[in-house]
Parts: sequence; structure tokens; C-alpha cells
Amino acid sequence: MNTIEAINKRHSYRGKYKPNAVPKEDLITIMKAGLNAPSGCNKQTTSLIAVDDTDVLKKLHKVINPSAGETAPAMICVLAQRINAYRDKCFAVQDYSAAIENMLLAIVERGYQSCWYEGHITDEDKIGCQMAQILNVPDDFELVCFLPVGIAETEPTPPQKRTFEERAWFNSFPNRTQR
Repeated sequence: MNTIEAINKRHSYRGKYKPNAVPKEDLITIMKAGLNAPSGCNKQTTSLIAVDDTDVLKKLHKVINPSAGETAPAMICVLAQRINAYRDKCFAVQDYSAAIENMLLAIVERGYQSCWYEGHITDEDKIGCQMAQILNVPDDFELVCFLPVGIAETEPTPPQKRTFEERAWFNSFPNRTQR
């Protein structure tokens, strides 16, 4: 599968997963894809923890409420460090976003499915903090996202997208009366 095929095939998957284990080699390949993402001023603010131990997964899923990805045989937790880079700007959000997208594409390329769960765990209930405690994450890191990883029981349903012409243009934004 080439890059464009992986991009076009990738969709958020929120269904159930088959119980097949994800080999460590595949998790390493996926995580390396994430860590190879660009990083603002090369501060490398993104770190990752892969979880494939069923006992640790059970502990994590006890705190994820409402539940999400609970049947996936593996999970990648995304950690961010708030490090100022350029003119007191922190690019942690851009860094981990690029890493997550790289991993989502690698996940599809390897034959798995996933979904980017961030808002689900970073709300006021602090689920990400609870997950971080289970994983012994130091206080100067924030667990900002998790990606369940596994073989989907069903094919993901592509969302309905607006047309290219409604969202992309050349040389300027079109006159609204012409759209």
C-alpha cells in the first residue's frame, strides 16, 4: 500500500476488534513512524508508550469512561512535554498531532485500525491523568491521546465528506456568491 492509498483508506474506527495480538515488531514500526514526524525546532516533545499487556490494558480501561477501544489487543498512549521552542512558543500540539497522524497511517498500512481519542481523556474528568498514573508517567509529561490498535471486526465506514471544490481552491478564497 502506498502513502496515498493509506491516507484514503484511513478512517476512525470505533467498533470492536478481533482478539489477535499485535506483534511487538508492528507496534515498534508504528511508534517509529510517529517518532519520525516533524517536530517544531526539533524539540521532540512527543513520547509514546505501547501497551499490550492484558492486565495493564484492563487497568487503563477501568478509568476510560465512557469506554472506548476496550476490545483492542494493544494501545499506544501519546505523551507530550510542554517545551518552549522558538520565541517562547511551544509546538507540542503540532508535534504530537503530526506523530499521531503518522501512526494512524502506519496502523492502516499494517492492516490494523484505530481512532484518535484525545478530547475523550483530556476533559475535566482528567482520565488522561489517571491513565498516566497507571503507566508511571512523570509529572512533566501529559498523556494527551490514546490509539487502540488491532484488527477490526468490521470494515470502518467512511464518513461523508464535502466535495473538493467546496473546501479547496487555487490562488484565493472564492467569492461566496460564486460557490
